[in-house]
Amino acid sequence: MLIAERRRRILDHVQVRGYASFRDLADEVGISESTVRRDLRAMVAEGLLGATRGGAVQVDHAVPDHARGGLPADPVAAERAAIAARAAELVEPASAILLGPGRTTLQLARCLADVEPLTVITNSVPVTTALLDVEHVDLVMVGGTLGRSIGALVGPMTEQSLKGLRGAQVFLSGDGVTVDRGLTTPNVFAAATDMALVAAARQVIVLADHTKLGRETMCQTVPTERIDVLITDSAADPAAVRALRDAGVDVLVADSRSS
Repeated sequence: MLIAERRRRILDHVQVRGYASFRDLADEVGISESTVRRDLRAMVAEGLLGATRGGAVQVDHAVPDHARGGLPADPVAAERAAIAARAAELVEPASAILLGPGRTTLQLARCLADVEPLTVITNSVPVTTALLDVEHVDLVMVGGTLGRSIGALVGPMTEQSLKGLRGAQVFLSGDGVTVDRGLTTPNVFAAATDMALVAAARQVIVLADHTKLGRETMCQTVPTERIDVLITDSAADPAAVRALRDAGVDVLVADSRSS
């Protein structure tokens, strides 16, 4: 992985969470803690992040793009928003849906204000927070152990509690999608919980911007044949889209220019 890409992912992760430990960042990016420490020293020196005991925190002031060394906070923010808006169109009023963790599923949660009534089952802390004040959404938050690196509840308790639940759709956002392995994530605990989320839904919908297509990480969460719908953006590689469609996945392309 290139240094610029590695540091972009570190910056993204800390800005979403507000704080991340060395271990969280190592697990998230798939690198050693010593590499994380070296990167953080450089990023703190550039004013991108703040140093704290055991990790890094988001800086309180806005950092201009030129000071980031070409590392924007979220280079695909518009694409994520477009994907989330397209996904919200698939949600039927009076249904029950499951939302996994991730920035795009969080965006989807924020798009559900016009879908009523609705039941949302989630293990994501940010998703729960986003829907707390939406009165027409009945929230079901499954229990478990907090995985701080992904802001979600994971582990055997989470998986067990999902066994008794059913939803019309599950919306997931991992780290990579390929034809050979489907949706993947670098986090072992997140992978097991995502599998339990999939088992609780009739339809599986994956939200993946163009940077994730063709990318493969350690743990498979949803094999290609289990993905019913994949929503990506208009910058997606046409060959990757065509290959997924040939494999039986219904690929929807959201245009960020119209969002």
